[in-house]
Amino acid sequence: MFARSRTHRLRRFVLTGAVLAAAAGLAGPASAARAAEAAGSADSAAATTGAHGTFSVHRDGRPVVVPFRAGRDGEALVTLTVAAPGVDWGRAGAESAVVQLFVDGRPAGDVVVFGATPTERGFALGALRKGRHELSIRFAADRSSPAGSVVHVSRLRTRTIATGDREHAVAANAPVLYGRNIPGAPGGATGPFQNAVTDTPVLAWYQEAPAATAGHRVLTYTIVWSNEDGGTSTPALMARWGRTTDIEWAYRVEVDRGGRAVPGTAFFQSPNHGTTPFAGRYEDGHPLLQTCTLNNNLCDVVDDPMRFAPAAVERLADPTRTAREEMVDRHPWVYPVMVQEMRREGRVVADPPADTTTLIADPTDYLYAVIRKTTSEPPAGAAGWNGVALGVRVKGDPTLYRSDRGRVDWSLQRDDPAATTVRLPHGTRASDIVEVVAIRTVAGVDPGSTITVNGINRAFLLGRDDRPGRAVPVHPKAVTLTAAAPEAVLYRR
Repeated sequence: MFARSRTHRLRRFVLTGAVLAAAAGLAGPASAARAAEAAGSADSAAATTGAHGTFSVHRDGRPVVVPFRAGRDGEALVTLTVAAPGVDWGRAGAESAVVQLFVDGRPAGDVVVFGATPTERGFALGALRKGRHELSIRFAADRSSPAGSVVHVSRLRTRTIATGDREHAVAANAPVLYGRNIPGAPGGATGPFQNAVTDTPVLAWYQEAPAATAGHRVLTYTIVWSNEDGGTSTPALMARWGRTTDIEWAYRVEVDRGGRAVPGTAFFQSPNHGTTPFAGRYEDGHPLLQTCTLNNNLCDVVDDPMRFAPAAVERLADPTRTAREEMVDRHPWVYPVMVQEMRREGRVVADPPADTTTLIADPTDYLYAVIRKTTSEPPAGAAGWNGVALGVRVKGDPTLYRSDRGRVDWSLQRDDPAATTVRLPHGTRASDIVEVVAIRTVAGVDPGSTITVNGINRAFLLGRDDRPGRAVPVHPKAVTLTAAAPEAVLYRR
């Protein structure tokens, strides 16, 4: 799950059968610790095999303690595969089971487990000194749904990004996010554990750009939430952003040649999508932020007990060619979480009315696509703008199904790689799509802009498991859209 640099100084440790048996309750935590210490003493050649087996964390049981070793001073990360039988993110009252991670007794983060399907997740554990440490995993009954009684954990692996590694700055400055506790969420979700049932932070990554000072870098961190309870309406999200997850930049900071934050350069995304200097607390260099609006903007004062630290070491390398949604594609398990939350919150109906601002069809009925385009500058003082919609035709049906649903304000105006969806008849398969076209749209008075569609990065439908399915092979040559020729074929079968 973590991008592995050749310069990273990593150390992995095997959880032996003895450790796993002890952790499952066949021996006490002390026995588990002794067995894991033995495993942790393995040399680096043995350590490269990774972790295997399964242990369980029970609602009424004691925390499982897994000793591990940090090979050098640095920032520690953990990957683990989790599953919770009886839990169903799509069913009210059974949404999640939550376990808490502690390192040497210090809270590291909450892990919201969405169901019984084993899913690999990655988290930051914070700054650690070289040597032996203990990772404790505790079932958090106070924030888990009643249906959750046990979480199975497998393939637990730790690694450390060493101080001095160029990528250490990325891990060392990543924000820690605290949970939302404001009223107004669907289903009446309120109180300190709101993110255990709605708008849960699920992923994080970073972008890097050169700063004005030679040798300095600007790091920008992005968070993905499972949904957005406020802000843009659900059908508009699907048309204009190609998803119902919420993706927001969270924190930005300049770092010097040594990877240290430059004073006065830290900003975060505040309510109403503001850009505000960070004035909150740090924990070993990590800024502490909290989700404080229904559309997942942030505050720099924290008071919620839920803590989220998704590993932010994946990089969006070229935002001019890659959409943020394609970062989510690397983690297909996020799509079922997105879909199940929509269904549970009553936003999915078989045939939503054309004028709805709240409802969508089943998410499996949509083509998910990312389009790259460039738009010529409109003349000064232009009263309108030009955008693009995608149109799709399916076998045996003359209808042109449009991403904007005939609403120009739902077409794509921005020129960065943009995700959108096209609602198709229920039961449509990728093999049923016979044509994809690009359509030039006009908002207000046509300014006469020329639009060049440079490519389609990806196009797929969701499968029966709500994960991305077979790709539609839309790989067009660049096409140009003008007022005289507003439509062009991107794919035909």
